Amino acid sequence: MSDWVDALVRQRARGDRAVLVSVISARGSVPRGAGTRMVVSKDTVDGTIGGGHLEFSAIGIARDMLAANGTPAFEQRRFPLGASLGQCCGGLVNLLFEPVAADAQWVDALAALRRGGTAAVVATPQDREAAGHLIVTADTVFGTLGDGVLDVAVTAAARSLLGSGDGPRVARFGAHEQEVAVFLDPLRDRGFNVVLFGAGHVGRALVALLGGLPCRVTWVDEREAAFPADIPGNTAIVVTDTLDAEVAAAPAGTYFLVMTHSHPLDQALAEAILTRADFAYFGLIGSLSKRRQFERRMAARGIAPTRFADMTCPIGIPGIKGKEPATIAIAVAAELLQARERAMGALTSGTTAGKVQA
Repeated sequence: MSDWVDALVRQRARGDRAVLVSVISARGSVPRGAGTRMVVSKDTVDGTIGGGHLEFSAIGIARDMLAANGTPAFEQRRFPLGASLGQCCGGLVNLLFEPVAADAQWVDALAALRRGGTAAVVATPQDREAAGHLIVTADTVFGTLGDGVLDVAVTAAARSLLGSGDGPRVARFGAHEQEVAVFLDPLRDRGFNVVLFGAGHVGRALVALLGGLPCRVTWVDEREAAFPADIPGNTAIVVTDTLDAEVAAAPAGTYFLVMTHSHPLDQALAEAILTRADFAYFGLIGSLSKRRQFERRMAARGIAPTRFADMTCPIGIPGIKGKEPATIAIAVAAELLQARERAMGALTSGTTAGKVQA
C-alpha cells in the first residue's frame, strides 16, 4: 500500500529530507478530504492529494522549501479550487507543509505503531513557532510539542478522538494570543487481510495491484524462487510446504485467494478454507468446469454441498474476458473491493448473518 509513513521511512533510509504535505481541512467540493497526505522529496512524490493544478502547486512549494537554506518551518497555505488554480471543484483546501529531516525519530515511532496495528493520533502544530510532534495512543505518548501543559491538553483531546471514531480535525488550545492550533490526525487500522496462495504470473500481477490498496497481504507458496525481488510494503512472504496451516492461522474476516501451480493443492486449500465459516471471501482461480469437478470431489470427501456457495469460481468481476495475467488481476482486485464494500456495508447496517466479516 502506498502509505505516507512508509514513504517517510524510505526517505530516512536514503538519508533524504522530505516535505510532508497534508490536507488539514477542506470545505465544499474537493478532490481529497482532511487527513490525505503526500510525501515530496527533491526527486520523488509518494501519494496524492488529488492531482490537478493543486497538487502541481503543492509539489512546487514543497520543493522550494527543500531547496531553501537551513531548515524551513512548517507552513500553512489556503487554496480556493477555482479559476486561479484552473480547477472547477469550487471548494477550499488548507494544506500544511511540514519539513521532515532525515533523522526524524517520530517517524520511526509511528512506523512501529503502524506495524503493530496500534491506533494512534499524530498531533502536528500549525504554528510556525511551535515545534515537534506528539504521537498519542490509548496508553502511550511519544514526543512533545515543546510545552508540557500543551502536551497534556493535546493528549486528552487525541484520546477522546480515538475513542469517538471521528476523523481528522484542527483543534485549538490555550487562550487569545497564546492559542495554538494543532492538527489531530487519527491513524486507525482500516485495512483488510488477504491470504494469497500461489506466486505464479497472476499472483505476481495481483500482488502488484494490492500493494496500492489498504490491505495486508500474506503471500504463500512452496517455491521460494517463485517470488519476485520487489515486494510491496504491505506484503509478507511465507515459504512453506504446509500451505493449509496458513489457512488455519488466518484471522476471522480474511479474504482468501487460491491460485497455485497445482490442482490437487488448490483442492486441498479449498477444502481447508471451506471448513471455516468466518472468512469474508474465498476466490478460486479456474473455469466453471474446474469448479464442478472440485465440488464433486469435495462432496465425496465430506464437504457439505451448502458450503460451495461460499466459494467464488471463476473469479473476477464479470464482463472482462481477457486472459492476460494483468487483466485477470485487475478483475480480481475489483471483485475483492466489491466484497470489501459489502462487508463494510453489512457492518454499518448491523447485519451479522452469513460469512461477511470486516
